[in-house]
Amino acid sequence: MSRRVVISVVVANVMIIAVAGWLWLRRDDPRPTNFHGESTSAFYTAIDTRQNDTKPLTTPEVFTPATQTLGTMRLESTEEFTDCDDALWGVSATGCTQALQGTYKGSAVAGQFVIFNLSDGRAADALVAALGKDGFVRQGILFDAVGSRAQARAMGHYVTVSWVGGQAPAQELIAALVALDGLGRVVQGRIVAAT
Repeated sequence: MSRRVVISVVVANVMIIAVAGWLWLRRDDPRPTNFHGESTSAFYTAIDTRQNDTKPLTTPEVFTPATQTLGTMRLESTEEFTDCDDALWGVSATGCTQALQGTYKGSAVAGQFVIFNLSDGRAADALVAALGKDGFVRQGILFDAVGSRAQARAMGHYVTVSWVGGQAPAQELIAALVALDGLGRVVQGRIVAAT
């Protein structure tokens, strides 16, 4: 065999191993069983671009003292990402400058809330669409994704993702999801400030 053929075979084998390894490692990236995504609407026109809402979000603004307990869950931790892709797998948050994440835990249910600060409503809609098919947020707190429920909303240039799971009846999971999704009300304050 010629040297070129041997090199080509070796390179092809290395590429196959690399792709197989990447796919094997990704198999542990869980997705919710039930997902609902919503595009932004005219209600959020005042904050459709970051130019109209330049002040970054803060952890105390999103995770207030009143939200330390949501239903049967208690806030476990918060984290801020300046590289939004660190909070995601399989998708990219183009134009995102920050993501804030809070993890919550109860006796039978756990969940997380993540808010992404993107450049505009188009980027927000694109992220919600990608979360529905290409990838998802990384788990900040481990829970069984089988039977889990998630909601992603584009609200102007923001995207909120609420995700819950655990060994709880469906009604309890739905109640926990509604409670987490309520953290997105922080965006309403941004609308008022921008008008």
